[in-house]
Amino acid sequence: MHDLTQATPAVPATVQALQQHLGVRAPECAVLLGSGWGSLADRVEDAITVPYAELPAFPHLAVGGHAGALKLGNLQHQGRRVRVAVLAGRKHAYETGEADGMKGVVHSLAAWGVKLLVQTNAAGSLEAAMPPGSLMLVEDHLNMVQRSPLFGVAGDDRFVDMSAVYDPALRAQALALAAQAGATLHRGVYAWVMGPQFETPAEIRMLKMLGAQAVGMSTVPETILARHAGLRVLALSMMTNMAAGLSDENLSHAHTMQTARAAADAAVDLLCALLVDLKL
Repeated sequence: MHDLTQATPAVPATVQALQQHLGVRAPECAVLLGSGWGSLADRVEDAITVPYAELPAFPHLAVGGHAGALKLGNLQHQGRRVRVAVLAGRKHAYETGEADGMKGVVHSLAAWGVKLLVQTNAAGSLEAAMPPGSLMLVEDHLNMVQRSPLFGVAGDDRFVDMSAVYDPALRAQALALAAQAGATLHRGVYAWVMGPQFETPAEIRMLKMLGAQAVGMSTVPETILARHAGLRVLALSMMTNMAAGLSDENLSHAHTMQTARAAADAAVDLLCALLVDLKL
């Protein structure tokens, strides 16, 4: 793996802080929690919590529903356990206009020794068969913003292969495990838009024509960073609303969070089941 400190000088101090607080041995898996997924952190047993503020390469968060803390411990499901690092909250590109707000986080995780980044998000559904409360496994994405967190990064490693960016083997496992659990896990393409405003009905019609099944304001920058850093990626979207023009509801962040809270238990149950049984 290439030297991540060249892109993010605060990484060595952050890795040192992680090792001091959480131990030299990193978990294989880190889970990045999006809006509506925060209750996963409450299920971490034997937990050690470190605020982002104590990790030099981590960002300050200013969006409701994003706590800004890393929690290391064990998740349990039906008697099986897995050691994970759970990250409660992300920096969104719409906060600054830049796509690299999570660069320090991803680089620090990779330098610490994490191998897999599991991403979660709240999204708008473009499919009538995938109503609010549904879960979607991200199979691919559309970078509608056409911004990259790798702008300014030097070297040939910046030319990252994105042909199978969401790990095919892990996706196959996730679908099989969901089927075993009797849970419905849709599959689709996630379109990343900048926000913070919601999309117009015309924009949603465009995204449908381009092949998207869900739309949201996150995940893609972190996925690019993770693949550049050599991490495998798996991503899940929770549908919190029908996208603009597909229903009569008025869209707002408060409405998104309300729907997410209603769907959270089932979503987190499935995520726990997947995490304890994924074979890395």
